[in-house]
Amino acid sequence: MRIVRRGLRGALAQLIGRRLTGALVASAAVCLIAATPPPTTPPAGNSLTKAQMEAMLPKSALHTAFVVSTNKLGQVTNAKAKTLSKNANFNVQTYGNALQMYIRTSPTTAISGLYTITYDYDPKTRKIARGVALIHAGGVDANAKGAALVMIEDAHKEAAAAAAKAKHASPKPHASATAHAR
Repeated sequence: MRIVRRGLRGALAQLIGRRLTGALVASAAVCLIAATPPPTTPPAGNSLTKAQMEAMLPKSALHTAFVVSTNKLGQVTNAKAKTLSKNANFNVQTYGNALQMYIRTSPTTAISGLYTITYDYDPKTRKIARGVALIHAGGVDANAKGAALVMIEDAHKEAAAAAAKAKHASPKPHASATAHAR
């Protein structure tokens, strides 16, 4: 009988100890949550009001046009500016959009060739209209990699080279260490 009693007492003590530990952890979590003040300022990225954002939009109509070549998958492989607007930001944004574009006749077919892509900004509606027109089919490298894929591969190569350079760079001695060595 004594062996059973000790076993029961030990198990009871463990259960009580676990309950106390669980209660302490739960109460500590509640205290931490209660101690956290609510956010009072909006995040830095959302600090502009709608009126401020609208004031930043261009007040005049903008137009850009690019001549692009596509591969057999419909990916744009390169783009050349045909017409640029006076707004440099609009030019950069539309050029980036043109480089990332797919031009397909249906979800499964594409015609490799030269295309004209136009972007027109209307300040009244605050919308951009994009147009795509085929100049001629063929006459381009149908097996070329897409421009976006090439840019991603270049970024990976540059990151790997920078990491290798940082790994193999020998640390320069600290100024105080050279002074003590003399």
